[in-house]
Amino acid sequence: MTAVVGHLRGFVRFFRDVMGEDAYRKYQEHHAASGCSSPPLTEREFWRDKMDRQDANPGGRCC
Repeated sequence: MTAVVGHLRGFVRFFRDVMGEDAYRKYQEHHAASGCSSPPLTEREFWRDKMDRQDANPGGRCC
């Protein structure tokens, strides 16, 4: 039973990574590691900036 739960958790983590749910966490880690002197964006600012950049440069999105 624990093996099934472990696999399910792994799948959920993978799905979240693919969907980009952890993008803000990764941004925070990168910001802290890069030694940037400016304060990090808030989560709301981060997602707004991300969506604005995607709208300006749609690339390979289907929609």
